[in-house]
Amino acid sequence: MEDNKKPQNQVQLNLKPEIASGQYSNLALITHSHSDFILDFARQLPGLPQPEVCSRVIMAPEHAKRLAAALQENIYKYEQKFGRIELADMPQRTIAPFGSGRGEA
Repeated sequence: MEDNKKPQNQVQLNLKPEIASGQYSNLALITHSHSDFILDFARQLPGLPQPEVCSRVIMAPEHAKRLAAALQENIYKYEQKFGRIELADMPQRTIAPFGSGRGEA
């Protein structure tokens, strides 16, 4: 058996240089319809009158649920390695339920 075989679920991504630097976001607004979840990532900075949306991601409900599970798994791994992430202004809860229909993360 060869050692250099790729795992079956591994995906090769093409990451363009203009995308690789990413976007800073300290605010996320989540809305949904019957068929889509919409994630608006924004940044709220001092001196700006209102948050500015820097990226919008639209996905099917099934993909949104997979994303939630992947985030929860990665937060768990992060906290195992670096310690608990403390949220001073929010009650401790799991990633679900999000509360009202217009979630804010």
